[in-house]
Amino acid sequence: MTLKLVYPTLAMILWIFVVLVIVFLRRQAAFKSKQVRLADVAVSAEGYPEPARLAAANFSNQFETPVIFFALIMLAMEVGASGYAMAGLAWAFVATRVIHTLIHVGSNAMKPRAIVYALGVLILFLMWIGVVLAVI
Repeated sequence: MTLKLVYPTLAMILWIFVVLVIVFLRRQAAFKSKQVRLADVAVSAEGYPEPARLAAANFSNQFETPVIFFALIMLAMEVGASGYAMAGLAWAFVATRVIHTLIHVGSNAMKPRAIVYALGVLILFLMWIGVVLAVI
């Protein structure tokens, strides 16, 4: 049943909205604290303080590897690769994105952030293998 894949997909979409809210709140805080003026960011987001820039960078990240995730979910549903293993991988990928965001907008420690990112990519590769195996 493909519903096993719908839930992590919906969770991933929800997480993207959560990150967007974080961006909004951090930008709003920058304006309220007068760290930034509208003229400072009218052309480029570089004028925002670091916390707002990190949140915006993470939001942009949500349209990089997650795009592969969404494509793999659709392919998995189409070819019938929607079992518990694929669902487990999908949930694991969503978890890596949440953890990546928390590191990115928190400490921004590069080593753990890179490890979590690489784990997410590995999970995507395993999902791809699952789709390929279902096709052949």
